[in-house]
Amino acid sequence: MSPRPPPPGAPLAAIDIGSNSFRLEIGQLQHGRYRRIAYLKETVRLGGGLDSNGYLTEDSAQRGLDCLARFAQRLAGFEPGQVRAVATQTLREARNRNAFLLRGEAALGHPIEVISGREEARLIYAGVSHLQPSDAPRLVIDIGGRSTEMIVGQGRVPKVTESFRVGSVSLSMRWFPDGRYTEQRFRDAQVAAGAELEEALAPFAPEHWREALGSSGTAGAVSQILAAAGRSDGTITPDGLRWCIGQCLAAGSVSKLNLPSLREDRKAILGGGLALLYTLATHFGITELKPAKGALRQGVIVDLAERHNALRQADGAHDMRDISSAELQRRFQVDVAQAQRVREVATSLLLQALPDIDAESLRELGWACDLHELGLMVSHHDHHRHSAYLLSHVDAPGFSQSQQRRIADLVLAQRGGLRKSEAQLASELFAWQVLALRLAVIKCHARDAVDGHALHLKRDGRQARLGWTRLWAEAHPRTLHLLREEAEAWVRQTPRLVLALA
Repeated sequence: MSPRPPPPGAPLAAIDIGSNSFRLEIGQLQHGRYRRIAYLKETVRLGGGLDSNGYLTEDSAQRGLDCLARFAQRLAGFEPGQVRAVATQTLREARNRNAFLLRGEAALGHPIEVISGREEARLIYAGVSHLQPSDAPRLVIDIGGRSTEMIVGQGRVPKVTESFRVGSVSLSMRWFPDGRYTEQRFRDAQVAAGAELEEALAPFAPEHWREALGSSGTAGAVSQILAAAGRSDGTITPDGLRWCIGQCLAAGSVSKLNLPSLREDRKAILGGGLALLYTLATHFGITELKPAKGALRQGVIVDLAERHNALRQADGAHDMRDISSAELQRRFQVDVAQAQRVREVATSLLLQALPDIDAESLRELGWACDLHELGLMVSHHDHHRHSAYLLSHVDAPGFSQSQQRRIADLVLAQRGGLRKSEAQLASELFAWQVLALRLAVIKCHARDAVDGHALHLKRDGRQARLGWTRLWAEAHPRTLHLLREEAEAWVRQTPRLVLALA
């Protein structure tokens, strides 16, 4: 559960669980200005630990867990609302990611969210645009271990965001597995990278931007090499990339490579990173790629601060998730008036039963209410299943994949039998959220104005006691019939639903 937001200006922490490196950033936002307090980075190579079947090996998982345990020591004293941990491409891919997340959250002491590629791109742009503001249309590129994010934006607004499943680790593992460099291997790696990036040629073409920035590890490492070698001021150019590739070919192998400022922990993935950077430069007409000041981790902190501000203002105006929810309602032609009725009743009932519930859990219920009829656009029959599927897979800026799945699970449980949600109902909080949602859907089934104060829900040990006035019951016999059926559905569940009036 997430507590109330910390005071404005309190230190915030972001953990970036990447495919190559894990990073911990502690920063502070005051009056719109960002100040770094601490930064830790460890090369974990989590992405290199995916086996041929898509499972994280135990060795790679343990390296990640050990790193998270060390980060936890630095985060001692931080409240839950001050910390956000996000995981990227490797855990998007890993078939055993849930097992790792359970162990990782225990080691870190905080929840870990798996974010989608487009959400990663949005957060990267948030970090870059905040630390390096500009009104010029710009292209931002972030080459990670197993994915590359590309964003075209202007000011603080990302206009096009995309993520591609190719990175410095994955290319290096495939085309330079033994650490040997040849011209043919570089050509093959560039062709493979170009194939992944081909669909981006139009939306990220040079006419859409005036400057290009490279964020995070690969671009930063190559920029430092070129500056240390006196080849540029740190700007990455096609000529500079050809020089770097030439140095690799002259060395012949990773073990003999000696480039200025190149750290040992980056040598093994330099070949793939150079091939990818050169492909980007030639395919997208990038004559100059400047190193960016911001990255994913700063974007996470900026986004977390905006969430806290939205809660303090109580209107959600600056929380991207509220904007995404409204956009999904528009796109799927949701009956907004009905969604609002369900939201008001459900959140009221949950607050009556659990007055100390945290703000984030209450908001998740609210978003589930907003989007519970998303699937009607597909089919009226079993629309709750269509709604849950869409919510599990749609791109919704601001939401992590983990949170989208929680909301999808709530939406799936809004009607019908509860057996389909038995695993999730083991969580007491989830069970109360589901109960509030189902009761609200029943209360609002006539799709007309409702008395939001007619029903009263009270927690009584392992029971949920639902009460109403006799006058209301006499005026709503059909709703009362549905409530009696609902009580039967909860006979073997906790909380057990008990009706106050027969």
